[in-house]
Amino acid sequence: MRKIMILGGDGFCGWPTALHLSARGDDVTILDNFSRRDIDAELGIQSLTPIAEPDDRIAAWEEVSGRRLKMVRLDIAREPDRLMGLLDVARPDVIVHFAEQRAAPYSMRSADHKRYTVDNNVSGTHNLLATLAALELETHLVHLGTMGVYGYDGDGLEIPEGYLDVTVKDRDGRQFDRSVLYPTRPGSVYHLTKSIDQLLFQFYAQNDGLKITDLHQGIVWGTQTEQTRLHPALINRFDYDGDYGTVLNRFLMQAVAGHPLTVHGTGGQTRAFINIQDTVHCVALAIDNPPKGGERVKIINQVAEVHRVRDLAQLVAEVTGAEVEFVDNPRREAAENDLAVSNATFRALGLDPILLRDALLDETLETADKYLDRHDPDRIPATALWTSGNRPGIPKRVPGPRERRRAVS
Repeated sequence: MRKIMILGGDGFCGWPTALHLSARGDDVTILDNFSRRDIDAELGIQSLTPIAEPDDRIAAWEEVSGRRLKMVRLDIAREPDRLMGLLDVARPDVIVHFAEQRAAPYSMRSADHKRYTVDNNVSGTHNLLATLAALELETHLVHLGTMGVYGYDGDGLEIPEGYLDVTVKDRDGRQFDRSVLYPTRPGSVYHLTKSIDQLLFQFYAQNDGLKITDLHQGIVWGTQTEQTRLHPALINRFDYDGDYGTVLNRFLMQAVAGHPLTVHGTGGQTRAFINIQDTVHCVALAIDNPPKGGERVKIINQVAEVHRVRDLAQLVAEVTGAEVEFVDNPRREAAENDLAVSNATFRALGLDPILLRDALLDETLETADKYLDRHDPDRIPATALWTSGNRPGIPKRVPGPRERRRAVS
């Protein structure tokens, strides 16, 4: 039995991961500042699925499993001393780090949202790394990153798992072989913070011998896992809004509501996808296969398949009978791109992923239909614009995270 801490364990990926690891017998503690719940209030939106209060979630899990999850309210970006004290006592075998603001559109809403995303994500990650180094813990850190650090302007060259082997020449023509981090090209402030994470991990792995696995994940689809289905209070988030809703969730919500599927631009953007059940499976596989102390950061691409957005819309349209509508793209990105991604590591470890075409109707559409009365159609369109040139089209701005804190105080 491993002692595992899940940072951000109340969130969309963190909660089902915590249940999955607890179900298999690990001793799991959740650390969370519950900022994702605060952001719902800020944006005036709610998960399509009803999310129980944290204590009710914990009680429901103990009721159905007989296992006890521990939960601590802690902000790793703003309370480094508390974090150090907690880790010094608990000395976990594994830390799974989900505790970052995860939405690209939200990170681009305003200057305040950009600052909040950087302050929260970069400070939280660095506080954690500095603490692990100072305490000289043997903890294995598993971080949820994103394929988005590489951008989406590629020409189809297969993205390797983290590193690129290159040959460079000096002035005398002598050749030197090097392995470098695959170049990043972040397309939002959120993706920028994940790019910075990579450099922080590289430094602390080589300087302090930390054991780090960085999972570069595709877009997650689906809502439920084996454990979250066991009790209504355990249900996972279903975000469909323009900030946090993934492209697939927005399409499904539009289809169930009888609205055309709104495809940004030409729909030629190619993205990587993975089901939420495979996400928790991959995290467990990463935990079970750690790097050794002193090794470079272990970077694994956590993806199952790739699709163009217009092809994804067509797939949903075929299943639901919805119409497809092309609208202006609020993002600054290539209109068309090819994407190829290596997922050799998880395939070798036994991952047999759930694919969209095989499982789209099994659960996700059912969830969207079941809770249709909770949806707000005005929240589906994306409203965060990437460039200032379109500023007149921005809807009335909501207060940013700092403004909300000042208003409360």
